[in-house]
Amino acid sequence: MLGLLGFYDELENRSGRPNGSIHDAVRPVGEPDEADLVAYLDAGHVLVDVMEGGHDVITGSAHRHSPGCSSLVTDGTWLWRQDFPHYVETHHVSLPDAFIEHVRSLNYQMPTIIVAQFAPHYDETMPLVGWASAVPWRSTATKLVPEPRAVTSKAQFDAAALVQNRNRPHGSWARPRKPRKPPRS
Repeated sequence: MLGLLGFYDELENRSGRPNGSIHDAVRPVGEPDEADLVAYLDAGHVLVDVMEGGHDVITGSAHRHSPGCSSLVTDGTWLWRQDFPHYVETHHVSLPDAFIEHVRSLNYQMPTIIVAQFAPHYDETMPLVGWASAVPWRSTATKLVPEPRAVTSKAQFDAAALVQNRNRPHGSWARPRKPRKPPRS
């Protein structure tokens, strides 16, 4: 079975998720090598690509992993949601010691996955994260080799969001005003 990271109650709007409440995992400061751990998580192999948008469940704001946030990513040993790196770098959510040791032993380099060895672990883990009815994942490749992925950094995302917000018109978009009726003569 794969280790599970970032499957919090609030991300699925139901309790009893494998990693409990995200609020219990938030810490004031992260690991000394947090940037390397985040880069490792960002480099994972995407297994299930979900087309959706989400937001930070703590702040309510959009973030760099909002598009496709619940897509599933792996390194062959651990499974996480695509938005998990956001919560690590922004809220310093706690990481299991076994995961940290695993990543450090790989020198923060995403490993190649041998599909035949990985597939049984995937099939065993999917029901635990709510994907019991998903079509079983099978790659036509015999190995999944890490490929560079273009992932926007948090700083790049925040800068682009700031520019975008500056260019928006002021005022409320919630309830547009009705045009006034001309006075009766």
